[in-house]
Amino acid sequence: DADGVAVHRPQLGTLVATVPTDAEARDTARAAVAAVDDEAVRLRSAVKAHDGFFTTFFISPYSRYIARWCARRGLTPNQVTTASLLTALIAAGCAATGERGGYVAAGVLLLVSFVLDCTDGQLARYALKYSTMGAWLDATFDRAKEYAFYAGLALGAARNGDDVWALALGAMVLMTCRHVVDFSFNEANHDATANTSPTAALSSRLDGVGWTVWARRMIILPIGERWAMIAVLTAATSPRIVFWALIIGCAFGACYTTAGRVLRSLTRKAKRTDRAARALADLTDSGPIAETVARLRSRDARHYASTPLLAAFGAVAVLGSALVQGDPWTAVGGAVAYVLLSGLAVSQPLKGSLDWLLPPLFRAAEYGTVLVLAAKSDAPQALPAAFGLVAAVAYHHYDTVYRIRGGTGAPPAWLVRVTGGHEGRTLLVTVLAALLADRGDDFTLALTALAVAVALVVLVESIRFWVSAGAPAVHDEGETA
Repeated sequence: DADGVAVHRPQLGTLVATVPTDAEARDTARAAVAAVDDEAVRLRSAVKAHDGFFTTFFISPYSRYIARWCARRGLTPNQVTTASLLTALIAAGCAATGERGGYVAAGVLLLVSFVLDCTDGQLARYALKYSTMGAWLDATFDRAKEYAFYAGLALGAARNGDDVWALALGAMVLMTCRHVVDFSFNEANHDATANTSPTAALSSRLDGVGWTVWARRMIILPIGERWAMIAVLTAATSPRIVFWALIIGCAFGACYTTAGRVLRSLTRKAKRTDRAARALADLTDSGPIAETVARLRSRDARHYASTPLLAAFGAVAVLGSALVQGDPWTAVGGAVAYVLLSGLAVSQPLKGSLDWLLPPLFRAAEYGTVLVLAAKSDAPQALPAAFGLVAAVAYHHYDTVYRIRGGTGAPPAWLVRVTGGHEGRTLLVTVLAALLADRGDDFTLALTALAVAVALVVLVESIRFWVSAGAPAVHDEGETA
């Protein structure tokens, strides 16, 4: 510092760090250091600074002490994470009973699972026990717990003669698409230059007003608020009400966040890097058919601002044709149009202001097509099979996100080719629906086989990667509040 070197000065909070220049200053500094309660600082530091309202005021005030209790008994964050998963699976089993007592137990256990879910991260920060495996488990188990609970609710409702599988799958589709909006927008902009906009400045000013911070965190229904709502409604109402509340809340949150990010993208003059374009291309999960279409397009064609429109038109084409009653091959025609348009959309580097919309549009098109075709099938078990297929594919997409965030890049190209890419799977499902239009049970069997095949391939490769790759333990420890 005396030599004029720029020294990084982190925010110390209540900690003390100084370089005394004489004996009196040294005595003062030692007294200040001795006055700091190190244990209190460790406990405060164990809690994330930007959690949601429910987590901050209803979970963290006591979960930090659970984390300290675990640390003093030698428990690891991974063990707590596993306990959270097992608790959520038991909660899903209770919900599947279809009885009021089971629903009440399921709601209570879901909240216990969430407390443990907060505790594992706090334990890692308190005890400084970070690991690659822990990061992967924490990130993926959240989705596994929530979607298993959806399945449990649907099974419980079926025991009482209420078929809510379409609502369960719709809630999962909405949730996944909303997360992809978050992921793709952040990847497109985190290293962009000149990355400012009037709407971003307004957001920063709003964060300076106390009540608006919590209102804006709650309005998007983050994981704490969402799980609390699910738990209370499960115990007090019916699975149908739970899913409708989820769909309405998640749809509103998705519209709110997406609209704000579209405004930011249109008002900022950000220059996106090659790394961001590569990440967006990986997030699209484009398979061999789309890649072939992209290569056939003229290489010297200029990039244009309508790339998201191509993806949007493709999504509308396949979803609209799947919804049309009558000739089952209409959906196949829509899927062919979707394949061509999605290939054109990724034929140039994704550096446009709204190109981050491609991954969520592709997710909505693929998941939505599976949902619509299964709902229109005459087989009663087609929707549960479709739920399994979308869950397997969604795992692959979340795994891609966590690899990119960890700095290790997307899954290997062979995995995307083997699983067909989003456009290949969409086309395959529409062809199967057309071929087996009069044989609903065979369509269910085909969806089940496809779900099992995708799940086996992506799970085996994912586990191999996270166990052996030595990737850095970098993830978001949950959703952005």
